[in-house]
Amino acid sequence: MSTAAALNSLCFASSSLVRARATPIVSSIPPTPPRLIRSSPVFATPATLTTPVEMEPVERLKSGFDYFKKEVYEKKPELFKELATGQSPKFMVFACADSRVCPSVVLNFGPGEAFTIRNIAAMVPPYDKMKYSGVGSAIEYAVIHLKVENIVVIGHSCCGGIKGLMSFQGDGSSGTDFIEDWVKVCTPAKEKVKELYSDLPFEEQCAKCEKEAVNVSLENLKTYPFVQEGLEKKSLAIHGGYYDFVNGVFETWS
Repeated sequence: MSTAAALNSLCFASSSLVRARATPIVSSIPPTPPRLIRSSPVFATPATLTTPVEMEPVERLKSGFDYFKKEVYEKKPELFKELATGQSPKFMVFACADSRVCPSVVLNFGPGEAFTIRNIAAMVPPYDKMKYSGVGSAIEYAVIHLKVENIVVIGHSCCGGIKGLMSFQGDGSSGTDFIEDWVKVCTPAKEKVKELYSDLPFEEQCAKCEKEAVNVSLENLKTYPFVQEGLEKKSLAIHGGYYDFVNGVFETWS
């Protein structure tokens, strides 16, 4: 297999955050920004869905694939024949790992349309070969080898990662192994919101930070030499996006 073919077969998997249950506490004390503790991450409180899912996990996976094969794969044989030879997506998308905001669903991307990276709060760290090689390798592959034309960073409403960022004291007392260090990538967004919107309730500050974090990620993208080169040559564009799933609104900016 050639180097190009080998690269073209790479696949980057998204990850999801396993979340613990939080026990609600009734109190007459005015609310304060929550503090994260390992056994009860307040930024990721689970909710009970009204739509029952009684199927066994493996059966759910099988039935999901059966539906995809019948409704998508078998109806588009030419597309999948073409995809078997390689991929040439126009978009690279950074989205949150939150189960409610899958970009392929929200933006109706089909197979082969978007090279997608998902992580906590859809953050893009600055260029760092050692510390952030996972994200860096994905950006490098998308820009240099796939030659994507657009990179989109999408924030969203009710983001647990952003709530965590806004809640952490910054002294390492959160008790998390990875989350606090990761969301610190967008500390400049937190600092800006705290400075400009200190009079707003905590939840509204979080909503402001959800968008500001996207802007920080867009600036961080420019620290990657191959991204900056693409921007200068006009062969690449970067965009910010925000999905408000509470109100069914999607907005973009560049």
